[in-house]
Amino acid sequence: MKNFASASGLRPRLAITLAITTLITGLLATACQDATNTNQGNQGQTSSTGSTPAASTANAKGLKIGSLLPATGDLAPIGQAMLASVPLAVDQANQCGGVNGEPVTLVAEDDQTDPTAGAEGMTKLAEADKVAGVVGSFASSVSSAAVDVAARNKVMLISPGSTSPVFTERAKKGDFQGYWARTAPPDTYQARALAKLASDRGFKRVSTVVINNDYGVGFEKEFVEAFKKQGGTVVNEAKPTRYDPKATTFETEAAAAFGGKPDAVVAVLYAETGSLLLKSAYEQGLTEGVQVMLTDGVKSDEFPKQVGKTSDGKFIITNAIGTVPGADGKSLDALAKLWQEKKGQSVSAYVPHSWDAAVLLMLAAEAAKANTGEGVQSKLRDVANAPGTEVSDVCEGLKLLRAGQDINYQGASGNVDIDENGDVIGSYDVWSVKDDGTLANISKVKPE
Repeated sequence: MKNFASASGLRPRLAITLAITTLITGLLATACQDATNTNQGNQGQTSSTGSTPAASTANAKGLKIGSLLPATGDLAPIGQAMLASVPLAVDQANQCGGVNGEPVTLVAEDDQTDPTAGAEGMTKLAEADKVAGVVGSFASSVSSAAVDVAARNKVMLISPGSTSPVFTERAKKGDFQGYWARTAPPDTYQARALAKLASDRGFKRVSTVVINNDYGVGFEKEFVEAFKKQGGTVVNEAKPTRYDPKATTFETEAAAAFGGKPDAVVAVLYAETGSLLLKSAYEQGLTEGVQVMLTDGVKSDEFPKQVGKTSDGKFIITNAIGTVPGADGKSLDALAKLWQEKKGQSVSAYVPHSWDAAVLLMLAAEAAKANTGEGVQSKLRDVANAPGTEVSDVCEGLKLLRAGQDINYQGASGNVDIDENGDVIGSYDVWSVKDDGTLANISKVKPE
């Protein structure tokens, strides 16, 4: 997903450091120590079976990986669950012997949904913590700031949610030297899926409003092209509506997008800023009779509450629909069971993609017999793609790799077949806002 220049750059960085003790008498300890962040009422949790907290991981043995995800900032409502999924994957690997004979160490950095903070966090992970790979980031702008640091330091960066098509273009030019991949498909596909959904719903005239960054503008470009091929018209194509990520008022942008009564408004937003824009459209009396179509950037149970309610107590965006990269992988059921057990809730958006990114880093290191970024990079596609024995469990994959066998990891998000540009295709869920403000997946749609 996404690209964002946040106004929250003055917030102190949340740094969660996880260190894993050495094996005692050949067995991993079973104590679990959590470090938590409770920003915005959500919980970002880092834990590892067999671990104790420490101030530094500089002397940790074995494979060391990092996470660079938004515990704070505009994408925190989604990012905190993503952050919590990574240590669960590390736990699983450590419970069956770790990687290359040692427990895996995890270091987590909060990117604050801010490119500057993300670049600083990536620099710390690469140059101070000496990680081999990183799960991150979510915002495309943060990943854009981090990936060059990663490539320069030969650290494998796997994003579970940065979907801007810019990464594909740069990968084709060789900018990343193979040190970039993602488990969520690029917006080239999601934009086509949303255009197909709009066409299937019978919409002929739509307008767009997007956050003015790589995510929003890239999505807009692909959507307009795809919707026109479906026979539709984008009424503001000649003068697109794009809002400043640092803005605090949105009356002008709301009026531009919703004015003229289009059949639907395709809104590519982030939660904090996007909620203000949609609320402004309602307060100006512009939303009645207009279908709101959203994307993955706001798929959070908190979003309808952020937008607010009408004068008669109904949620403003009731019946809004949207798309989000779906999860239909062979290991999804097992992850859903674990997530329910550990977190007491259903798997949320991008959790499967974050889990898969962490698992791939560990499997690639085991395949390379090396705890280095170069090793992980050299084997990532080997463990993600055919040929090889299909495995959906991290422990099964590690066992086969230790025995010298090839594997083809089948993830929770999908088959995670990674191409030469670091991309996967994936599938898309269609979601809707119910009368009570909760979100529900109602169908699926494939890009055309």
